Amino acid sequence: MTFDLALMLLFWLKKLVSAFMLPPLAPLLLIALGLLLVQRWRRTGLALAWTGLVAALLLVWPATVGWMLAGLETDPPLTATSARPAEAIVIVGGGKRRHAPEYGGETVNRLTLERLRYGARLAHGLRLPVLVSGGAPTGERPEGELMKAALETDFGITPRWVEATSLDTGQNAEFSAPLLKAAGVRRVLLVTHAAHMRRARAEFEARGIEVIAAPTAWLGRHDANDQVLTALPSATSAYAGWYAAHEWLGLLALRLSR
Repeated sequence: MTFDLALMLLFWLKKLVSAFMLPPLAPLLLIALGLLLVQRWRRTGLALAWTGLVAALLLVWPATVGWMLAGLETDPPLTATSARPAEAIVIVGGGKRRHAPEYGGETVNRLTLERLRYGARLAHGLRLPVLVSGGAPTGERPEGELMKAALETDFGITPRWVEATSLDTGQNAEFSAPLLKAAGVRRVLLVTHAAHMRRARAEFEARGIEVIAAPTAWLGRHDANDQVLTALPSATSAYAGWYAAHEWLGLLALRLSR
């Protein structure tokens, strides 16, 4: 088995395991298991079913989801003063859209696009070189190449570095760090979603890159006028709950691996 094949198999194994541990599948499995057991072991079955139902509700309820996000979205927005020491901008990919016929094939997904937009804004304002990072777990073109094309075509920014082999956040940092260090860059503005910043920063700092957080696309409620999460469950709060659970699971895995 080649090293690249082993990495790909590990990537898909992690995806499979996380799917069973995250909403909506994890609560549904608890409910289904409870219903299967209820006739033979009534108390155990009912306990599992009710646990799954409560978990499903908590993971879409705005108040609970907001609490989960509050522990993730801890970095304030970037300021001109805090950005001044940066030597480069690193934009971490968030996935791609494989079926995009209007773009001629594949393109970046909305997560990556949100990060690219903010990264391009910073690049225009600060005149710093840009690194984009993302590989190709599926499809033909690596995410890094799609990010480069979007930056050039839609935002008028040409990245200096394209890291196009990473499959997760850890590899984003692992494979980007040598490119930055070879150019004498040690301090970067790291652009990613606010809820992803804790994990992304930890990975880059573990590789000797000093991070100045440049978060974007907050999902949680931060003041009384912010209606990102409404009072009742919705598709928005369900997605935010999944994202928050995904990041907490990722932080747990990172801690266990260190």
